[in-house]
Amino acid sequence: MRSCKSALLLRRLLSRTTPSYGCRRLASLSGTPLVDDSDNLVLVEGGGNSRTAILNRPHSLNAINTAMVDRLQSLYRSWEEDPDVGFVVLKGRDKAFAAGGDIVSIYNMLKEGNLEACKHFFWTIYSFIYFLGTYLKPHVALLNGITMGGGAGISIPGTFRIATDKTIFATPETLIGFHPDAGASFYLSHLPGYLGEYLALTGDRLNGAEMLSCGLATHFTSITKLPSVQEKLRNLVTDDPSVIEASLGNHGDVVQLDKASVIHRIETVDKCFCHDTVEEIIESLEEQAAKTNDKWCILTLKKLKEAAPLSLKVSLRSIREGRFQTLDQCLIREYRMSLQGISGQISGDFQEGIRAKLVDKDFTPKWDPPSLEHVSQDMVDQYCTPLSSSKPDLELPTMQREAFT
Repeated sequence: MRSCKSALLLRRLLSRTTPSYGCRRLASLSGTPLVDDSDNLVLVEGGGNSRTAILNRPHSLNAINTAMVDRLQSLYRSWEEDPDVGFVVLKGRDKAFAAGGDIVSIYNMLKEGNLEACKHFFWTIYSFIYFLGTYLKPHVALLNGITMGGGAGISIPGTFRIATDKTIFATPETLIGFHPDAGASFYLSHLPGYLGEYLALTGDRLNGAEMLSCGLATHFTSITKLPSVQEKLRNLVTDDPSVIEASLGNHGDVVQLDKASVIHRIETVDKCFCHDTVEEIIESLEEQAAKTNDKWCILTLKKLKEAAPLSLKVSLRSIREGRFQTLDQCLIREYRMSLQGISGQISGDFQEGIRAKLVDKDFTPKWDPPSLEHVSQDMVDQYCTPLSSSKPDLELPTMQREAFT
């Protein structure tokens, strides 16, 4: 069995070490919103020599759509080129950071037959995630509240991730007939032990303390201290990651994991989720449950049985391949998988999952294939191939971007 990777290793893999250009002064700004797009989807605050982007769809838990990502891409590019901007902060408005991609809108576009608009969404968000992962300036994400799916995707590749006691993280895509995407196969595959497989297949949630403990977050603070953290960031005049690191460390809190936390069960997670197939994982959990009557194993089995069988198999493959791939390679592969998932050529599970969980809310999806034994290897292989030859793969500016990182 592969030994557990430390949280420090994950931190080194995911955090970007950016060159220091020296401190540059900028006249203090008010801290009130300066710029917003026509629909107010992303607001901007400025202070010191930082800029803060605010995801502004609180009624949808800041779910991400194409217009938001276009706006973020434009802002981040301009800030990267601006010598007066030392670092960038990203946060969500109100009680959520971002609940993920706006999959209900994607569902509606698919119902209307607008597959091209859906492709454009995935192209846009994956391109931005890569841009963030190669960003030349320090990036601080304030992950207060719900941080799921695409919300994690547009934050975890950055330099610093601050979780709070109100943070809720998850990659619940298998429960809607999809696969953990938006870079998830990269960062989940580098978690300690086989925790990434567990989170990818079950969609289980982590709180802020757990995120820090496993390395998904770099810092933790209580929500009561978050305003002072933001104020300190606004007053910083620097582009040096070590200076930001020291400032964040001064406001951090000691975490205490709940006794029931999955982090305390990492040995069991490793024992059960280290296997090569989903069937073997389930068999191992069943054996563990029979021997010990472990309620955690029983609950984990229940979660797996609620997920789409095809999604379980392609998600396991995705995480395992992510162990040996760079961020850009993971995004290119995930783009292929996502287009296959939404196209309905192999299965209609994605639309069915959204219908059952978020539209009709009958919570009784009819998965196709209906069971693991009906999922063929050909289906899994096809899921990971380009959708068409006309526009087969996500094109990322790797030569241009990575020459500077």
